[in-house]
Amino acid sequence: QGSKYHWQSQNVKQSGVDDMVLLSKISEDAIVENLKKRYMDDYIFVSCFIAQYENPPHIYALTDNMYRNMMIDQENQCVIISGESGAGKTVAAKYIMGYISKVSGGGDKVQHVKDIILQSNPLLEAFGNAKTVRNNNSSRFGKYFEIQFSRGGEPDGGKISNFLLEKSRVVSQNENERNFHVYYQLIEGANPQQKEALGIMTPDYYYYLNQSGTYKVDGTNDSKDFQETMEAMNVIGIPEAYQAQGLQIITGILHLGNISFIEAGNYGQVESTDLLAFPAYLLGVDPTRLQDKLTSRKMDSKWGGKSESIDVTLNQEQATYTRDALAKALYTRLFDYLVEAINKAIQKPHEEYSIGVLDIYGFEIFQRNGFEQFCINFVNEKLQQIFIELTLKAEQEEYVQEGIKWTPIEYFNNKVVCDLIENKLNPPGIMSVLDDVCATMHAKGEGADGTLLQKLSAAVGTHEHFNSWNSGFVIHHYAGKVSYEINGFCERNRDVLFTDLIELMQSSEHDFIRSLFPENLNTDKKSRPTTASSKIKKQANDLVNTLMKCTPHYIRCIKPNETKRPKDWEESRFVSITPPNRHQISNSRTFREFSRKYAILTAETWPCWRGGEQQGVLHLLRSVNMDTDQYQMGRSKVFVKAPESLFLLEEMRERKFDMFARTIQKAWRRYIARRKYEQMREEASDILYNSKERRRNSINRNFVGDYLGLEQRPELRQFLAKRERVDFADSVNKFDRRFNSIKRDLILSPKGIYLIGREKVKKGPEKGQIKEVLKRKLEFESIHSVSLSMRQDDFFIVHEAQYDSLLESNFKTEFLSLLCKRYEEVTKNKLSLSFNDRLEFRVKKEGWGGGGTRVVVFQRGQGDLAEIKPAGKTLTINVGDGLPKTSSDRGTWISSTCLTRACLGELNKLSTQWVFTTHTISLSLSLSHLSLSHPPHPLSRMQRKRSISSQRPPPAPSSRPKAQPRPTGPRCRALYQYAGQDTDELSFDTNDIIDLLNEDASGWWRGRFCGKEGLFPGNYVEKI
Repeated sequence: QGSKYHWQSQNVKQSGVDDMVLLSKISEDAIVENLKKRYMDDYIFVSCFIAQYENPPHIYALTDNMYRNMMIDQENQCVIISGESGAGKTVAAKYIMGYISKVSGGGDKVQHVKDIILQSNPLLEAFGNAKTVRNNNSSRFGKYFEIQFSRGGEPDGGKISNFLLEKSRVVSQNENERNFHVYYQLIEGANPQQKEALGIMTPDYYYYLNQSGTYKVDGTNDSKDFQETMEAMNVIGIPEAYQAQGLQIITGILHLGNISFIEAGNYGQVESTDLLAFPAYLLGVDPTRLQDKLTSRKMDSKWGGKSESIDVTLNQEQATYTRDALAKALYTRLFDYLVEAINKAIQKPHEEYSIGVLDIYGFEIFQRNGFEQFCINFVNEKLQQIFIELTLKAEQEEYVQEGIKWTPIEYFNNKVVCDLIENKLNPPGIMSVLDDVCATMHAKGEGADGTLLQKLSAAVGTHEHFNSWNSGFVIHHYAGKVSYEINGFCERNRDVLFTDLIELMQSSEHDFIRSLFPENLNTDKKSRPTTASSKIKKQANDLVNTLMKCTPHYIRCIKPNETKRPKDWEESRFVSITPPNRHQISNSRTFREFSRKYAILTAETWPCWRGGEQQGVLHLLRSVNMDTDQYQMGRSKVFVKAPESLFLLEEMRERKFDMFARTIQKAWRRYIARRKYEQMREEASDILYNSKERRRNSINRNFVGDYLGLEQRPELRQFLAKRERVDFADSVNKFDRRFNSIKRDLILSPKGIYLIGREKVKKGPEKGQIKEVLKRKLEFESIHSVSLSMRQDDFFIVHEAQYDSLLESNFKTEFLSLLCKRYEEVTKNKLSLSFNDRLEFRVKKEGWGGGGTRVVVFQRGQGDLAEIKPAGKTLTINVGDGLPKTSSDRGTWISSTCLTRACLGELNKLSTQWVFTTHTISLSLSLSHLSLSHPPHPLSRMQRKRSISSQRPPPAPSSRPKAQPRPTGPRCRALYQYAGQDTDELSFDTNDIIDLLNEDASGWWRGRFCGKEGLFPGNYVEKI
């Protein structure tokens, strides 16, 4: 396959085929070749019919799909991660939890839960992972991590279920393997005080660590990992005292393992009693009692209706077994405590939504397989059964129920193997027979294992998936035949911790250690003790029940080689890959679900279809021109056959959502911008409030900022630094010492004020041409103040250290507001503004003459246009009266509260119809229908009230008046649309003609329109 580019992957090159069901020819060879090509090109992810239309194959894509489905469909999700040891299951689980933590929102509480979810990984890895011959960081336990969410999609809780901890690793390891990581982390990372207090030696000193001869792992920093483990304990909230006692347990186990036994007259004795003191000290027990409990056992004897306890001395083998049993019990209960501590830290009172992540051992087939492999492979059989039940079997049963034409798929249903292992009766399964043998077993030895093999041959010897041999038995699992050695099955299954050891630990002086052994030994137990196989069977069935309630997703991790090197492909590891059957497995939805999901594709089906459900589905399928052979209509469901057809629907739906999201975002940004400008206008109005008369056109004018179009004016931008922001740009009039008016381009940026003029080039190749010249740049630090008159003119003086500038700008209010803000940011002081009708300014010193000052006098004149009369060193400016000094923009816009109410009203109307993914679209309302394009209300409500009080209309007459002839008085035309906010205001559209009854100085005029009299803003109209 040639390389291609995915439309939503930002042109990321892809290799081979992303989704294996889209292979032109589906066969084992084609699949292996596709996997090899992608692996060699560093594309290690491939999908099998999972949402290709959303993202290229990746763990993140699957996680995103789960998160979306959980929020949209309101269904719990789960992902089953399978694969052999070292294939990448734990890393995949980390990817999932990391992605959820990044994309989901939330406050401090939610962030705390996220931190615990992420920090649980290093903690559980330290206590539950180890180096094996196949994997340097192999999970030696299974876990189901349930991340719980609020209805808003924030992770606000969680729960971990752990099972199958390989506790035998605590006391023995194979060659080239290590014990659990935490031992080596503690030895390497403990500080000198901890090493002295805990008696920490080198790893080769401890029997529980030196059996394999392996202490280091390439690429692993045990000292650094120890710090991360301790930090994780702090985040989770484990008390420091319990942390210290936990480390004492870990070290106590190591010292306990160094206690050895010798045979003395068929009795076991401690070889060196000096080695008892330190583990006893660390565990908080008496050394003599520790010795007694390791070499003897209390047994209850009943004779003639009487019961008495007798102490039985153990032999060397039994004493060693007791020592190891205590070590394994201490470690297992400490591990369970850590899991419970995590659960308590993130538990929530009630469950809403959840995403479950199952990270468990893969199917194991070793040269020698024992009881642990038997339990692991049993759980994998149960997980395979889920896959069969939820896909192959359920799919074909649904075809029959819906009356769909199909060809049956041949597959192996492994329920027969599960029954062989876990059946209780008729015939009893392997676990039931094992428990019966253990119930009659009184001592350790090979005799019980031999009895088990005999009883298995009698009970299930004729089963087609079972064979026995002289040292064990063979089970025909779904993944292949596995030979199990019977030796040790019964002893490992009993999983009994003798009451002597429980009593010993309950006598510890450390409260934390006592809490790990809460058993009540005074009760008379008549029931059979729980065995390891019964525990794992219950856990497996509980897990299956949990997973069956969720929408499942699958991740299969494949290990390409045993060399742990990149791009090393071992073909033999891919010989048993089962190809997906795209011609049989199809995507099905009920008519209602299908219509609800894809209704957005056509106007006829959105927001609701008016006809029958089946007809609505057919209408949708025809609207996308889907061929009739690509789907079948069942009795209550529609079945889409080819993945390409489903991708077509999903892609069109996704594009619709993308378009709507952009529309909503655009409207929302416009609304936010409006609010920002409203705030700017109010701040600008406050600058002049009660100090200067206002022009009518100045009130409620939109702020544009750049009135020169600098983006298209490189000749002006040349004077600014690269990417220098422009706050304001306008063409202004500057007056010189003789009061001559000169055009200047004024630019305000965060770096100062630029005044740009034009001059004719006097020499050079460009002689005679007019070029832009930077006439002056004013730094904020050099500006002293700004002076303005109290009248409605547009003049202002910028006072600077060298000389002042008299300027005139129609947009002075906007400029001054921005200047004040920038000035305060730079100098940390407020800009001084002075208002007076007599202003002085200093002019630039030229030649031999002095600079001197000039005077500007403002007088009352006629009209809105300023009349300029220079006389010597004085400039007289006459201008008519403007709006009162108390005129303000404040309160004249549609308030954000009103707008929010309008939005919420529309949202309530649409809330039952629109469904969006939480992290893609945060609003379900297009604001574009709101009429925001017209100017806002012109004057404050207080002024409007004053105009009403001064011109309140007389009371309505008691009788109907005679029709009056149409008035021929003054009239005006609406420049903008206006919607009345009160009952006494007029509403009109652009170009409507209004009869003008009265012009009030406040700006609120009275008029008549469509037979109604009322108020309206004067600057929304023009006289005709």
